[in-house]
Amino acid sequence: MKNATEQIAQKTFGEVEAIPSSQRSATGWDMTATWIGANANNGTWYIGGVIAAAGMYTASVTLIMVGILSYVFLALAGLMGYRTGLPAMALTRASFGLRGSFVPSIINLVQFIGWAAANTFIAAISISTIFNSIFGWPAYGSKGGNTGLIVGIIIMSLLHLASISLGEKSVRMIERVGIILVIIFVVWESVVVFRNVSLSQITAWQPPHAVRLSSGAVVDILAAFNLAWVTAASDFTRYAKKERSATVMSFLGANIGLFWFAFIGLTATIATAITMRAFDPNDSDPSTIAIKLGLGMIALLVIVITSTTANAVNLMAAGSALTNMWHRMRLGVALWIVTFAATLVSFIPLWFANFLTDFITFLDFIGMFLGPEIAVFLVDYFLIRHGKYQLEEFVKVDGVYWYQGGINWRAIAAWVIGLVSYWVIGRIPVIKETIGATFVAMAIAGLVYYVMARKAQRTID
Repeated sequence: MKNATEQIAQKTFGEVEAIPSSQRSATGWDMTATWIGANANNGTWYIGGVIAAAGMYTASVTLIMVGILSYVFLALAGLMGYRTGLPAMALTRASFGLRGSFVPSIINLVQFIGWAAANTFIAAISISTIFNSIFGWPAYGSKGGNTGLIVGIIIMSLLHLASISLGEKSVRMIERVGIILVIIFVVWESVVVFRNVSLSQITAWQPPHAVRLSSGAVVDILAAFNLAWVTAASDFTRYAKKERSATVMSFLGANIGLFWFAFIGLTATIATAITMRAFDPNDSDPSTIAIKLGLGMIALLVIVITSTTANAVNLMAAGSALTNMWHRMRLGVALWIVTFAATLVSFIPLWFANFLTDFITFLDFIGMFLGPEIAVFLVDYFLIRHGKYQLEEFVKVDGVYWYQGGINWRAIAAWVIGLVSYWVIGRIPVIKETIGATFVAMAIAGLVYYVMARKAQRTID
């Protein structure tokens, strides 16, 4: 008969599903396509357009450096998923504690619902533009233009419900189809961009001083964008057949999608600024750029489809975070809940005049909360536990990962110190203008946690 403690464990911290090797079917191509599709979308394009305010050289160099560093973390997190077979937020039970893992779960739930909403809103702009062309409805930004946008949000939400209907399998299927459309579209737009504006003109262009972004600001924007995927890596790599697929192919896929679409957003935005002889970072969304470049309605439809492929990953990650907090909830139910939540959040920008400002604020929030969390769980697995977790302890009250009342206060303290460090460092001009606060705050959080965890280990020994 189970004792009272074990009964509480089953009631509060239900079993987590570890995918055994025999049930893993994702190939290297599946992992590559998943992460290309995660980044080859209108959100990445929009990010490319936003960082155009730093100029081509600064934006390009920073994009490559931050992408490589961020997705090394993605590969490491993917390795954790491959070795354990556990989803990302369940893995944080080992570092933050069974109850403490609610902190990263809440962060993930909020950020991925936010990303899904942002992508939905950007895609809805494309749909409203299509309605403007077909039915003559007022365009987004003009009087009465919100009608097409609202209908667009509803259509996107229905597409999202269809995309997550079969869970991980439907996500993989959507990515396989979506990646083909992405390739065709990016090649097409690249031809259009460089037919109108030369590469030398693009590299020589400089943004107006009033809206120029520093390299530090670009680092923090890109870090927040890229690191979001790190906390979702295990949700997909636990289905990988081989370790190389979970790590190397995920790293390559994420970087290919990032570089490809961010660069096309960057160059298209600068090309548009050169052609129109004016630069407005608020017009960096794919739909506005596509219309100004004369790409037509097919381009808008592809933007809608690529948004669906990206949000399939966003919603899967948010659903996984929700099931870590409510263990009896099935993943399918969780996916429906987060999809409806993302739909509601998608309407929020309708009440604000400047979507770009709200978007940058959202990214700042992600970087501040997410970076230190990632540092803590990677240090715990690779440096403190040396890549060895006891899977049977992930549901045990008073077990190895119960710590004090279910919370690893050392992890929480390191995370809070990292969070505060981000806020303080971000106000030091020399750091703010050059390397940004995100990776410095991550290093501080990781170091603090390592020192405290090693000290605790020596005390026990």
